[in-house]
Amino acid sequence: MNMAAKEIVVAQAFERDVLAGLSAEQKTLPCKYLYDETGSRLFEDICGLDDYYLTRTEAEIFTQQLDNIAKTLGEGVTLIEPGAGNCEKAEPLLQCMLAPAGYFPLDISPEILLKARQRIQACQPNLHVIPAIGDFTRAAVWQDLPAVTGRKVVFFPGSTIGNFNPEQARALLELFSQQLGPGDGLLLGADLVKDSVILERAYHDSNHVTEAFNKNLLHRINRELGGSFNLDAFAHRAFYHQLRQRVEMHLVSLEPQTVEVCGRKFEFEEGETIHTENSHKYTPGSLEELLRVTGFEPRQFWTDHQQHYAIYYAEAV
Repeated sequence: MNMAAKEIVVAQAFERDVLAGLSAEQKTLPCKYLYDETGSRLFEDICGLDDYYLTRTEAEIFTQQLDNIAKTLGEGVTLIEPGAGNCEKAEPLLQCMLAPAGYFPLDISPEILLKARQRIQACQPNLHVIPAIGDFTRAAVWQDLPAVTGRKVVFFPGSTIGNFNPEQARALLELFSQQLGPGDGLLLGADLVKDSVILERAYHDSNHVTEAFNKNLLHRINRELGGSFNLDAFAHRAFYHQLRQRVEMHLVSLEPQTVEVCGRKFEFEEGETIHTENSHKYTPGSLEELLRVTGFEPRQFWTDHQQHYAIYYAEAV
């Protein structure tokens, strides 16, 4: 399938998922669609905020442990990164790895991915960078990757695993393990359970960048699906659900209103929400259990001094 055909498939999936989500009793939109070109740029801005500790803390761990992580991965490895975005987290790792055999980034945003490939190959011209466009939660996009004879490591940083509910997270890691052979690896970043004040401030920052990021999804629907969302009629809301150990992000309708998307009308009551994202938090015990039941054996982990965040390396068994 050529690039143009893949973009059509992605666009069709966006329309299908949006209409299905807005038709549900609890309206919802898949969080992966937050990351169009504008959304990805806004998320980069979020990552630089003082309130958003996740990226900063993960980056500190990588900076301090990069040599150890690269040594753990080994020589001649092909790095596969689902949800790669602009690939900025993989770049320093690839530069530190010993003779990496290749880098395969997967993402639904072709513009960002292709720009990243050009940037990486300019710095590492001998590295085989082969992107795949599509939804990494579906097996089809993995089939577009070339066969690899040596060891493979799936690189899944940024606590993206937290965007999936427990059942989805288990299915996703099982999908990853199916792409790997015994001795291949998974390098996984995960946010840990901590004080709710710290968590909620990270997703409801004082600069309102996360609000713009969340509302951009409505703007995208207006632009790509002929939507009629009035962004001023919705408010950003984020809170920590203690029992489910997750931060939930919603868009709250501020008044009764009717919105049209693809010629279909959707009614909103005042206070009704669109659930746009979850960010589940883990304990080391719950994360290690998740790895083991999905075909991985934890081998090493690195964390910050406050134990706010963890990077795990696990081997497929």
